[in-house]
Amino acid sequence: MDRYCVFGNPIGHSKSPLIHRLFAEQTGQRLSYEALLAPLDDFATFARAFFAQGKGGNVTVPFKEQAFAMADSLTERARRAGAVNTLQKLADGRLLGDNTDGAGLVRDLTVNAGVALRDRRILLLGAGGAVRGVLEPLLAEQPAMLVLANRTVEKAELLAREFSDLGEIYPSGFDWLEEPVDLIINGTSASLAGELPPIAPSLVRPGHTLCYDMMYASQPTAFCQWALDQGAAQARDGLGMLVEQAAEAFLLWRGVRPQTVPVLAEMRRLLAGG
Repeated sequence: MDRYCVFGNPIGHSKSPLIHRLFAEQTGQRLSYEALLAPLDDFATFARAFFAQGKGGNVTVPFKEQAFAMADSLTERARRAGAVNTLQKLADGRLLGDNTDGAGLVRDLTVNAGVALRDRRILLLGAGGAVRGVLEPLLAEQPAMLVLANRTVEKAELLAREFSDLGEIYPSGFDWLEEPVDLIINGTSASLAGELPPIAPSLVRPGHTLCYDMMYASQPTAFCQWALDQGAAQARDGLGMLVEQAAEAFLLWRGVRPQTVPVLAEMRRLLAGG
């Protein structure tokens, strides 16, 4: 039976083993998938030991950059992201590094939320690793405008220059913006602390703007609750992104795309304590 895993530290909270078990049951694939606590001081040695038998692995905090460095080859989206969240052992034993986070976000927005991103005005909050990983697939959707707002504007400016060959990005401070947009994506970690990025309520056009938080919780995140309070048309958290990025990895490994809607529904039920 082919072995797969997710590497992380900490890792006990990971939903990936359940998600991939549900994918395997649905598609009739025989595989095992486990959560592995990797050492903080020697991820590469630990991971390569797993791949002596293992076929593939997901990578979560804090090892995505280390996985990027140890991969023998990279997909274009992983190279752009500067981080790897999916590793695949190739036939010759070499490791391919991929990043499925951005594809997961875009698929959750366009398929699950039914939102076309082309010609839309998008505001992306944050300039860290999570945001870096989604810029390439978001720009590929050809939005009318992509504004990148961050507390430290210089970081947004740096990303805007780095990705300028893929499309124009407008760097900004949080407090520079007032005009309504079509989509606001929170790529900051503020929701983990129950906090909000300091943005103007006027950015939300009631009944029209979609607000999306890359974080998720059993209750609406602080950002999602703020969006609903402003009258946003939809407020979605990142659980769909989690399931969709996992489906991208499963497709890479097994050559079959699982149906994500029933898995997402089950994860939502479990998250709510059902």
